[in-house]
Amino acid sequence: MPTSTVGFAVADEDQERLARLVEFFGGGNRSAYLRATLPVMESLARAERLRELQARNAERAAAAGQDYESLLSEIRRAYKGGGMQNR
Repeated sequence: MPTSTVGFAVADEDQERLARLVEFFGGGNRSAYLRATLPVMESLARAERLRELQARNAERAAAAGQDYESLLSEIRRAYKGGGMQNR
């Protein structure tokens, strides 16, 4: 796989932490460590996006007069083949 070198700065006070993490997750190889962190960071970004969407949808549901329990009830009915009520 083609690779390219990228540079980034690490604060002096973070050097020791980075060295420990590189050793643990990358076997001492900074490139391996970075590759190992990518899926973790992507997962955290997806989780944050989901939290934002859930909060926005909760606000929209509340504005439409839907409480949490009735919304869950409608979702359950839809998944059981009962369909959603027309709005």
